[in-house]
Amino acid sequence: MVRIIDYKTRQKEDGTEFYLLEVQGGIEMVKSKETGLYYATAKKATVSTTFDEETCKSLIGTEMPGRITKIKTPAYQYTIKETGEIISLEHKYVYLPEDVEPEEQEKALELEEAFV
Repeated sequence: MVRIIDYKTRQKEDGTEFYLLEVQGGIEMVKSKETGLYYATAKKATVSTTFDEETCKSLIGTEMPGRITKIKTPAYQYTIKETGEIISLEHKYVYLPEDVEPEEQEKALELEEAFV
């Protein structure tokens, strides 16, 4: 299960707005590579919608079946907001509904990127 925790506004190339739902998975314990100590975290992802802003607001707190999974992507640069540090990543997190395998999601993303 994932929970809708927020929404984001984005703009298409033609200037029209659309909304993304920000979803978060359950708590996970991860071991720090630097200290060796464990810390709690949760994966987050965004999901495109056809909803208006009011609908997105009303959905915050709703739980949905599915999970957030890590998929491989071409390398890209990412700036850590808190520190300004620029890092290179080769993955992203995506929401998968129940019964969808990561490989199927990766194929869909490859097709989507081919048409952008």
